[in-house]
Amino acid sequence: MPQSEFDKSALSISVPRGLTRLGLSAKLLVITVLFVMLAEVLIYLPSIANFRRNWLNDRLAAAQVAALVLEGAPVDGLPEGSENRLLMGVGARAIAARVGGARRLLSLDSMPPPEVARAVDLRTLDWIGAIKEAIEVLVSPASEMPIRVVGEAVGGADFVEIVIDEAPLRRAMLKFSGNLLLLSLLITGMTAVAVYVALNWLIVGPIRHLAANVMEFEADPENPRRIIEPSQRADEIGEAERALARMQMTLASELRTKKHLAELGLAVSKINHDLRNMLAAAQLMSDQLVDTRDAKVRRFAPRLIATLGRAIDFCQATLVYGRAAEATPSLRDVALRQLVAEQAEMLGLPDNKMLAFSNEVPAELIASCDPDQMARVLLNLMRNSVQALTQAGADEGGRPQLAVKAQRLNGSVTLRVADNGPGVPERARANLFQAFRGSVSPGGTGLGLAVAAELVRLHGGAIELEPSEMGAVFKVTLPGQKPGAN
Repeated sequence: MPQSEFDKSALSISVPRGLTRLGLSAKLLVITVLFVMLAEVLIYLPSIANFRRNWLNDRLAAAQVAALVLEGAPVDGLPEGSENRLLMGVGARAIAARVGGARRLLSLDSMPPPEVARAVDLRTLDWIGAIKEAIEVLVSPASEMPIRVVGEAVGGADFVEIVIDEAPLRRAMLKFSGNLLLLSLLITGMTAVAVYVALNWLIVGPIRHLAANVMEFEADPENPRRIIEPSQRADEIGEAERALARMQMTLASELRTKKHLAELGLAVSKINHDLRNMLAAAQLMSDQLVDTRDAKVRRFAPRLIATLGRAIDFCQATLVYGRAAEATPSLRDVALRQLVAEQAEMLGLPDNKMLAFSNEVPAELIASCDPDQMARVLLNLMRNSVQALTQAGADEGGRPQLAVKAQRLNGSVTLRVADNGPGVPERARANLFQAFRGSVSPGGTGLGLAVAAELVRLHGGAIELEPSEMGAVFKVTLPGQKPGAN
């Protein structure tokens, strides 16, 4: 993918969408209303069924009163017109009661209608059937034929049944539904507003604050003022705020560090450009020392020229790659004792009267490594020990001592650089091999140990600070010799 297309896609991802259309608050309000209305529907169905049952029970109760009148009536019947008034009071066309095995009938007509639209037996009607029948009454137009309702009786009657028109029942149910609808709308509105305000205050508002802070931080992540200030909430949102604050502080610190390192790398590249020219001039002048008659100068001159050559190559690598990129090690058999002796002479240890140096590497020990890179590892470790002993002296006031030891163990070569100095402070051990963070001495950068660790890792080995009762002991482990090595 071309770089320009990648940048455009990344930019489109970072732009928030839909925030101006239907926000979280509006979605929350809609969902609240929908769920409250669903709850009202679930409440309405049993409510309308119960209303119908109660309405019919009221009519049956009135019919039971009429049945009691029938039970106490004389054998020749009620006075003329009494039956019609009883039926009109109940709102029924006919009332029948079974008393003592005999069926008594009150009717407005001389002959009750032989057919009815439906029969409702409240004695055996369950809730599912009651809801189903109530819905049928509401959705279907009222039939011209009456309905028959049967229910339990009180007193001496076995049961009471009435024949009534369905239209008054349907009108009463529609009126009840309308009143329930208005009440439901009022409850829904009040509930939705209350839930909306509460959730907006408890959840939506803090989430909006988090989202706004994330977008502000994205615009300027290096600005410490853009880091969110967590609230004192003890719930998940409070935890999210504190986690976001920690993440933003870490990210801002890392970005500032990387920016500083980028600027430092540019400055180092410029310095290396001039330093390479100066080292090249020094190498040309050092070549003339080979022809001198002084035996000591002639002994040091080749090593000085080789060291200057390595420095020039390193500066060139920095300029080429724009950073201190280490090359893949060129492995060959190296006599470690000789390599240690060369670095000790570079540091002037054999002539140092204030420090006792011992090279305890066996002369026959051969390691498979890159001599130039391993020389830098040894030089960094030994220089650190010399600086620690020079600045702080030996532990317990003894004579400063530096020793380099090596041995072959299970095919691997283990090399130790040990001193009897003050040791490594506890605060520096966590980031000991990280550049600019693992400095041991005051004013140091920590680059020496970081470079040594990187070079050892390129060899497939490991470097660590060994526990010791006195001073500091750095242990370097290199893999075994390649097949065919001596």
